[in-house]
Amino acid sequence: MKLLRVLSPIVVSLLLSAFAEDKGGNTDNMSRCGGVPGVPGSPGSSGSPGRDGRDGRDGAIGAKGQHGEKGERGFPGPPGGVGSKGSIGSNGEKGRSGDKGLGGKMGPRGPKGEMGQRGMKGDVGGKGDKGEQTQQFNWKQCVWKRDDDRDTGVIQECQFKKHHGHTAIHVAYAGNLRVHCPGSHCCSRWFFTFNGTECTGPMAIDGVVYREGSNDQPLRHRQIEGYCENIAAGQIRIGFNIGKCSGYSVGNGYSGWNSVSRIMVAEMPPAQS
Repeated sequence: MKLLRVLSPIVVSLLLSAFAEDKGGNTDNMSRCGGVPGVPGSPGSSGSPGRDGRDGRDGAIGAKGQHGEKGERGFPGPPGGVGSKGSIGSNGEKGRSGDKGLGGKMGPRGPKGEMGQRGMKGDVGGKGDKGEQTQQFNWKQCVWKRDDDRDTGVIQECQFKKHHGHTAIHVAYAGNLRVHCPGSHCCSRWFFTFNGTECTGPMAIDGVVYREGSNDQPLRHRQIEGYCENIAAGQIRIGFNIGKCSGYSVGNGYSGWNSVSRIMVAEMPPAQS
């Protein structure tokens, strides 16, 4: 019904317009019919909205705007998930050598290794430095053959040249010696001297023959020897002597009967410490 009320005025207006045009648009006909124009109808209601038009074309790109001011820092976002494993990177540069570590304890001795192959013959080495001259053996002997029945004094002397001050001298006597004292006891002492003095480095070099009362003549080969130190280098007068024993009177001595007697002298290296 509402729609009919809206359409009636419109329909009437259209019919009138069509009738006027049918008559050639002559208003005189209307006058002749004696009709009076009707009151204009009220405006009709707005029609329903039309459909949306199509989107227009994109406009041209505008000029780049100016940079805006830096905004405030936002809140940290939530942690992201674990990413996939990345590819292996390239080797880095070689690091510097570390400080020398403390010495470790000695490990246990390893098993004996196998004998290696014989190496090649090496080159002939250069001539070495001249070595020190070795000490030549310095020695001498003095010999004689005579009977000597003195009871005290020097029996024989032997000259010897000592080359070094730090060496020792070895002396030895070899020959026939005896002491005779019928009806009592007696003792004779034979000893070496060096430039008229007995050895003190370390002690005297001597030998004694003791007899109790007898008519026997014990003419036997005997040997007396020893080392003397602390004698300076140079010419030395070595003497073989006879004398009395300590605590006894002078005995009846005899030296060198019917045989060769000799004094042997040699310069020797220093004794070990």
